[in-house]
Amino acid sequence: MKKPALALLILPFLFFVSSCNRGKAADTVNGEEKTVTKQPDTLVKKTALTIDTLDYNKRMLALSNNDTTGKWPVKTPYPLPGALLPYNRIIAYYGNLYSKRMGILGELPRNEMIKKLQGEVAKWQAVDPSVKTIPALHYIAITAQGAPGKDNKHRMRMPFKQIDTILSWAKPIDALVFLDIQVGHSNVKDEVTTLEKYLSMPNVHLGIDPEFSMKGGHRPGSKIGTFDADDINDAIDILANVVRKNKLTPKILVVHRFTQGMVTNYKNIKKVPEVQIVMDMDGFGDRILKRSTYLSYIYREPVQFTGFKLFYKNDIKKNWVMYTPEELMKFTPKPIYIQYQ
Repeated sequence: MKKPALALLILPFLFFVSSCNRGKAADTVNGEEKTVTKQPDTLVKKTALTIDTLDYNKRMLALSNNDTTGKWPVKTPYPLPGALLPYNRIIAYYGNLYSKRMGILGELPRNEMIKKLQGEVAKWQAVDPSVKTIPALHYIAITAQGAPGKDNKHRMRMPFKQIDTILSWAKPIDALVFLDIQVGHSNVKDEVTTLEKYLSMPNVHLGIDPEFSMKGGHRPGSKIGTFDADDINDAIDILANVVRKNKLTPKILVVHRFTQGMVTNYKNIKKVPEVQIVMDMDGFGDRILKRSTYLSYIYREPVQFTGFKLFYKNDIKKNWVMYTPEELMKFTPKPIYIQYQ
């Protein structure tokens, strides 16, 4: 599936190439007190929290939309307490503040954008009242570049002050923040590591985009890139370590995908209690083509959770009609993460 024509944003010597945790869910956590001996005369009470597995299983079955193939729901370890999924549906606005062509997040003024996002959240909440719907700002923090740059990596790391701005926008509406990475000629491990101080915040999560991972040395945008399971596992390992080190609730990892080759060896992607993985159908076109892509690369190669991307402009070209929340809720499995560009 094709994505939008790649936007070129001229900066000095560079070209852009690109198209909170909300607290513990009270109804999903049970407390169990245990008494352990720390020293001969000292008793310490330790609380071990576990999720309500019956409730979790019920919600995962509902997301599978009565799939009869055995693919869905995917068998994975239970998440740590406080997991966002499947208890919430995330509605995210995607983009970059340097460009009005990379997504709705940078296209509209802040107040107008926030109001529009809240309107989408309300629509989704009305369609599926059984799952709480929450907003998110999905910000491209590292962008692929047409030019090699000083280090010849064909990627540019956004200034931290931009990430700080996104965090300040998210706070008043209690939104999650996703930091998205386009590695260019770099790699997942090196790029995710630069964002660890932000990923250590409870409301900040991660997105990685195989489209701009140019393992063959091509210029980003000249062909579709790829991630192997090993690349994705590097991100999972970093996130899991951040969760353990900072005693956080699980992180969400969004992996964009709209072709077979964008993700290889999907069966080897790690599933751990600290990280929840969303495979996001990230392509534009008419509804038949988008559904076909979802079935071919998301449904048939199950990982854990699914997402779906909607394009305000590119999904309505050529008299196409953008999917509605009601229509997407009929998909198997139901997407739990919705991204608007």
